Amino acid sequence: MACAGVPLDEQQVTEADALGQERTRPALHPDRKEERCFVPYRAPPEGGSSAEVEEFLELARFLVEDLEWLLSLPHDRFWCQVVFDESLQRCLDSYLHHAPRSIDLGGAPASPTVAEVQRSLHKLVFLTFVRMATHKESKENFFTPAVFGEILYDNFLFDIPKILDLCVLFGKGNGSLLQKMIGNVFMQQPSYYKDLDATIPSVLQVFDTILGKCGLQSEGAIEPVKLNTHHRVTAASMKPQDLADIISYLCDAVSTVHAFLDIFPAACTSFHSHGFLSRLSSFYESAVPELETAVRKRSFEEESLQEELWRRLSHSCRRMVETAHLLLHHTCLQPILEGKENMQTFAEELLQLFSSFLPEKRFLVDYDEQFPLADDISLLQQALPDTDETRTSYLLQGVQSAWDSVGRLRAHRHPEADRGAAGGAAASAAAGVPREPQEEQLGGAAAQLDVPLKGNAAACPVGGAELDSLLSCIRDLLPDLGDGFLLACLQEYNYNAELVINNILEDRLPPALNQLDRATPRPVKEELPAVLNSRSNVFDDDEFDVFRRDQLDMSRVWKGRRKAENVRETLNDKQHIAQQRARYRAYETVVDEVLIGPGDAADAAYSLDDYDDEYDDTYDVNQVGANDLDGDSLLSRRPFTVPQVLRTGTKDEEQNDEDQEEDGAPENHASRDQFVQDPALLRERAEARRAATQQRKRVPPERPGNVVGRPKGQGQTTETFLDRRKKEMNKSRVANHSRRSMADRKRNKGMIPS
Repeated sequence: MACAGVPLDEQQVTEADALGQERTRPALHPDRKEERCFVPYRAPPEGGSSAEVEEFLELARFLVEDLEWLLSLPHDRFWCQVVFDESLQRCLDSYLHHAPRSIDLGGAPASPTVAEVQRSLHKLVFLTFVRMATHKESKENFFTPAVFGEILYDNFLFDIPKILDLCVLFGKGNGSLLQKMIGNVFMQQPSYYKDLDATIPSVLQVFDTILGKCGLQSEGAIEPVKLNTHHRVTAASMKPQDLADIISYLCDAVSTVHAFLDIFPAACTSFHSHGFLSRLSSFYESAVPELETAVRKRSFEEESLQEELWRRLSHSCRRMVETAHLLLHHTCLQPILEGKENMQTFAEELLQLFSSFLPEKRFLVDYDEQFPLADDISLLQQALPDTDETRTSYLLQGVQSAWDSVGRLRAHRHPEADRGAAGGAAASAAAGVPREPQEEQLGGAAAQLDVPLKGNAAACPVGGAELDSLLSCIRDLLPDLGDGFLLACLQEYNYNAELVINNILEDRLPPALNQLDRATPRPVKEELPAVLNSRSNVFDDDEFDVFRRDQLDMSRVWKGRRKAENVRETLNDKQHIAQQRARYRAYETVVDEVLIGPGDAADAAYSLDDYDDEYDDTYDVNQVGANDLDGDSLLSRRPFTVPQVLRTGTKDEEQNDEDQEEDGAPENHASRDQFVQDPALLRERAEARRAATQQRKRVPPERPGNVVGRPKGQGQTTETFLDRRKKEMNKSRVANHSRRSMADRKRNKGMIPS
C-alpha cells in the first residue's frame, strides 16, 4: 500500500516471497514485476488479404488487452512493470517506429474494424506515455523529482528519437497535453537538452544525405566534386523507387522536426544555435527545384505514384517553410514583442537572417507567400520605431525582385489588407501565439503546379464596390465575357485580377471553368425579406405588438410603480377573490336525493330504468374469489386492525384489541416492532449453526488452549506443556520480532552458555 507523504522511490513494502516467507524490500524491485509478454506491433496491412487482416486484428487485440491491464495497475505496480519489463519497452518502441503517420496519404484501412482497433490502440499507447511522463499522480502516488528524472534517463524510458516520434504521431489534437508532458520530462531531467544538442547534427546530416543522393553538393561541403565523375546519379536519372524513397525520407524528416518545434518551442533555441535556419534555406534552394523537375518530367508506370510523390513533396516544402517561421518567431521576433532585454540585438539578428534569405530566391518567395516579410517588418517597426528604414526598404525590394526572378505572380494585396494583416499579426504575436498558415495555401512545389490556388468559397474576401472595380478592370480588356463567368474565375483565383487575365489569355483555365458559358451574366441577388416580417417575438399578435398595431392602450403600459398607486390599496384589493368566488360556489351544493314532482313521474321512471353502461356492479354483492379452494379463504383471515399510530382509544381498549389479535396466534418472543434483534441471541444461533456444520463435515472440535495449568508443585499435564511450548514459539508473530528464535539460534551455536 502507498504511504501518504512518502515518495515511491523511498517506500518499502513487506510481501511474501515464493517460499511464503515475508520479506521487506523497496517498492521498485524487479521481483514485483508481473510475468507478462508484450508482443511487438506491426502496421495494418494495406489492401492485404483477409488472412493478413485477421492476423493484424488478433495481434492488435492482444496489445489492447495488455495495455488496458497495464494502465489499470496501481502506481507502484505500474512503475515496476515499466522499469523492469523489457518486452513492454520493445512493444512501445515498435509502435513508435511502425505506426502509420498522418503524412502516409496512401493505404487507407482495409475495413472499419481495422480502423477502430487501430484507433483504440493508438489512444492506449498515448495514455501509457502520458502516465510514464507524470511524476506525481496524486498526494499519495508521486516520485522525488530528481529521482524521477534519473529513472527516465537511466532506463531509456524517453530519449530524443522517442520524443520526436511522439510529437509527429500524437501532436495533432493533443498539442497542449503533449506540450506539458514533454516539458515535464525536460524539466525533471535537463540532460535531455544535451542529448538534443547532440541529435541536431544528425538531423542536418539528413539534408546532406539527400543532396548527395540527388548528385548535389551542400553549401558547407569541403570536398570538391571530382572531375572524372562521369556517371553521377541525379534526381532525374535515378530509379523511380529510389526517388520515392528519397521524397518519403525527406517528408518524414521535416514533418517530424516541425511537429517537435511546434509542440516544444523551447527547443528552437538549440536548433538556432546550430545554424539550422541557414542550412534549411540553402537545402531548400538546392534540392526542391531538382526534386520538382524529377517528379514533373519523369514518366511513371502508375499515375497515382506521381500524384502521391507530388503531394508528399508539396507537404515537405510547406513544413520546411513553417519550420523556418517557427525558428524566426520564437528566437527573434517574440523576444522583441515581449519587450525583453537586448531587443536591439534580436532585431539585428532578425534583419540579418532576412538578408541571408535574399540569395535563396525560391525559398524567399515560398516563405513570403505563406508568411509575408512585410508583416514581420511592420511588427518590428512598431516595436522599435528607430529601425533603419533604408535596410527594411532594401529587404522589401529584394523580396519583390525574388518574385520577379522566379517568374511567379505575387498575390494582389491591398493596403487595407496589409494593415489588417499586420494588426492581426501584432495581436497574435503579442499574445505569444504564432500565426498559423492556411492549410489550403500550398507553397513550394504546389505553387508551380498547373492547378490554381483556390480561394475561400465560404466568404467573399472583397466587398461589393471592390468586386465591381475588379470586374470593370477585366471587362476593359475582355469586353465579350460575362460577369457571371468572371466572378467564377475571380473566386477560383482568390480574386486576383491579374492572374485571371493572364490565365484567360493563355488558355490555362481549369476544366471546371472551361465548361462554363463565357457569356453567363451576373446572377441577380435575391432581396432578403424584411426584418420586421421575419422576426419572432414574444409579443407577436398581442395587444403590445407595436409592429402590427398602430395604436396601443397606453394606460396598460407604465414603468415602475403606477401613478397614484398605494401599496396598501393594492394589498386590500380582493377583486380576484370575488371573481373566483362564483366559480367555486357551484361546488357547495351536493344533492343526495332529487325530488320528483307530480308531473315528472314519467321522466323519473325512465331515469330509474335507464342503464348506466359506465358503472360496473359486478363486485357490489358477490365476493368473487373469496372462497376459492386454490388458496386461503379471504373470509378466514383476521379482521382489520387499526394501525397503532391512528388509534385514538384508551389504553385499556388498545390492550383488549391486542389480546383479541393475539388469540389463536403462535407465541413469538421477538416483538414485531423490534428493529434489531438481541446480539446474544444472534451469537447463540451462529454458534449452533457452526457446531452443526462441523458435525456434518466431521471436523473435530477445537481443543481450548490451557497455558495456566495447575498450581505450582502439583505437576502439569502434557496438554498444558504443549500449549505453553506453542505460545513460546509463536511469540514473534505479535511482538519482539523473533527474539526467541534468534536466542535459540545463538544458543545452538554455542554463543550463549546453557
